Amino acid sequence: MQRDLTPPTAATLRPARRRRPGGRDELAFWTFVGPLVLGLVAFILVPMGWGLLLSFSEARASIDLGRWVGWENYRTLLADPGYLGALKTAVIFAVFIVPTTFFLSLGLAMLVNSTRIGRAFFRSVFFLPTAVSYVVASLIWKLGLFSGVSFGIANKALLALGLDTIAWTSSLPWVWVALISVRLWLQIGFNMLLFIAGLNEIPASLYEAAKMEGAERGWAVFRFITLPMLRNTSVFVLFTTVVAGFQSFDEFYNVLGSVNGGSSAAAALGARPPLWYLYDTAFASQDYGQATAGAFILTALILVVALVQSRIVGLGRATDE
Repeated sequence: MQRDLTPPTAATLRPARRRRPGGRDELAFWTFVGPLVLGLVAFILVPMGWGLLLSFSEARASIDLGRWVGWENYRTLLADPGYLGALKTAVIFAVFIVPTTFFLSLGLAMLVNSTRIGRAFFRSVFFLPTAVSYVVASLIWKLGLFSGVSFGIANKALLALGLDTIAWTSSLPWVWVALISVRLWLQIGFNMLLFIAGLNEIPASLYEAAKMEGAERGWAVFRFITLPMLRNTSVFVLFTTVVAGFQSFDEFYNVLGSVNGGSSAAAALGARPPLWYLYDTAFASQDYGQATAGAFILTALILVVALVQSRIVGLGRATDE
């Protein structure tokens, strides 16, 4: 075989042309990301900016910018007992719903994950409520389970036990039983799946090593292995549950909105959340300036709670720290 002894020329020594950045890759990137960016700008950022301007103006019966009033809308709301009561309702609801959801979801996940028979069946059964609309579930709770009449399911159970019936949706503290139970029924299944995914990511070698050291499965294993290894999942569940608790609206409005005299009766029970108050301010009173100011106050409250929570649970901290 003859070897090619021809000296290299300038053309053969020219480095291979590097692929210019951009081109088809950039086109593909913007094809997929562009609609999302446009949607974010058109439906999130622009309305937020316009809402912020409205909160500093006197906007009644119109979403056009009215007379500039500065911080007046904010001062009015922070001096309004109705709005402060609504914020208090959101805090109480979050204090009940967040730890209850967390521990019930975690306990249910551990039970379902430990069973060897019908695991897929139980996962599906407990997840199914997540697919149900909040409005539909609230109507089932109001008209069927906690209707307050003698043939309601809850009151039938009380009568069978020889107890008196209860007006569940119009008396304290029973109204909270209806509101908290419907929220738990709707969101525990989804959080249970998150914890099951986290449990399956824990290396089995950790449990085997603990067993070799004499630690059987129990509180010590749960405290020093299971719970620390579920930290990322726990942080996500706590964060999303807190935000959802402060943004509650559907179950309050549909359980208490029409039967008991509406918003004023709910406020008298201390069960009118901030979004319901702002809904009335915007669409009943048509005071869009105060409504948007109240929305920004609620957003600031959620941010403060989220920041405090992130400091406590170590959001963003490396796992091995």
